[in-house]
Amino acid sequence: MRYAYAITGALLLGGTAIAVTTSSNVGAQTAQNEGMQAAAPAGAPASLADMVEKLQPAVVNISTRQRVTVQNPFQGTPFGEMFGFGGGSGRPQTRQAQSLGSGFLISADGYIVTNNHVVSAGAEGASVEQITVTLTNREEYTARLVGRDPATDLAVLKIDAKKALPFVKFGDSNKARVGDWVVAIGNPFALSGTVTAGIISALHRGTGGSYDKFIQTDASINQGNSGGPMFDMRGNVIGINSQILSPSGGNVGIGFAIPSEQAAPIVETLRKGQSVRRGYLGIQISPLGEDLAESLGLAKNRGEFVQGVEPGKGADKAGIRPGDVIVSVNGREVTMDENLSSIVATQPIGSRVPIVLIRNGQRQTVTAIVGERPSEEELANFAPTQDEDFGAQGGRQDNGQAAQQALGLSAIPLTPNITRQLGLPADTRGVVITSVDSATDAGAKGLRRGDVIITANNRPVATQADLDAQAKAVASQGRNAILLQVLRRGQPATFVPIRLRDK
Repeated sequence: MRYAYAITGALLLGGTAIAVTTSSNVGAQTAQNEGMQAAAPAGAPASLADMVEKLQPAVVNISTRQRVTVQNPFQGTPFGEMFGFGGGSGRPQTRQAQSLGSGFLISADGYIVTNNHVVSAGAEGASVEQITVTLTNREEYTARLVGRDPATDLAVLKIDAKKALPFVKFGDSNKARVGDWVVAIGNPFALSGTVTAGIISALHRGTGGSYDKFIQTDASINQGNSGGPMFDMRGNVIGINSQILSPSGGNVGIGFAIPSEQAAPIVETLRKGQSVRRGYLGIQISPLGEDLAESLGLAKNRGEFVQGVEPGKGADKAGIRPGDVIVSVNGREVTMDENLSSIVATQPIGSRVPIVLIRNGQRQTVTAIVGERPSEEELANFAPTQDEDFGAQGGRQDNGQAAQQALGLSAIPLTPNITRQLGLPADTRGVVITSVDSATDAGAKGLRRGDVIITANNRPVATQADLDAQAKAVASQGRNAILLQVLRRGQPATFVPIRLRDK
């Protein structure tokens, strides 16, 4: 395998023809690699050595010493002493743990940028006792945590040295293009000062977070690279290596870096000892995926769907309602690359911003006052928990009656008696699902007996006939999905797109 790669490399990089002779003049022969030099790919330097030599001293190793409280799993048994728990006593024991990562100096007086998870406790019951920074010359310093921002996984440290330290500066990741060469320096698997190179594979890559705008690269990034810098060919930091996608935990050519356009202002805020404040409208949103877009007759991945509105917040006061699709905020289009959360987060708190939305197929503009984003704990009280979400599987029922319906579900009118049994507000109107065909999209989306359908295709429904009529109306418009507003006990009403049954 190594031989095959060597041949491929020579063909691609060398571009040199090698003549093989059968001359009997042994003295005239020379080594095959005598005088050879591979040509650099267009746009790349012949060697990265000079650049790396200047940059590497600014990249540091970061390790933490943690204290972990461990509960005794052998309480009341004779095995506790065997495993170091002092017999069967119920007293918890403490253990020490370490973590390892990377970081880089951004000033001569010792400010360092890294990932928040590098300097955070790695487990429940753990606390970080000490953060140690090691320079490339093996000098060690105890660092203090200046500030952190868990939402973007960034942290700023400070070390005190008696001399000026080497540092690097941020570049502009907005100028980065897919295919550009990049260099990563860090400490994978405790191998300090490791340099890898590759290209930018994608920009604005999301992995599930509200503020994800990662640069994706095929430069080797592994455990321990977290917090290290990603450099462009001018030696500027355009990213902070943060995550990898790997089934094995090792490099498979898919690594992610926080772009400098996002990191730099947050780092500057943390460096000043301030907390990061973000804009907030008070809405629960869903991506406008294929089914949801189809049910609304809109293009997919353009805009985001409003599932819920928090009372008294900016969106509510501006007149934004559940079922609206927000397509732009303050002139910035809402797309997969620029999601609504990231756009709103950058708006000044207290500012008035125009918001363009689509309601019942009509575009309109409202003006909202941007509030301050609450803590993650407060937000958790507004958003539904995952196991209560309508995407969950379970609770479905299947019978012949449901299988005969247009949407694969059967429903009956919601009476006052049923409303009381379900624990719903007395003024709730709609139809209650009695059974669901598990072979349909309604079954796959997790609809179940006891769910109440309030509207279909943005029209109130009171009977099964109303529901079927709206499904027929959607089909006549050439759409293959219908939008249902569904209420489940203990949950706010949620919009669920359901694909029509194949005839």
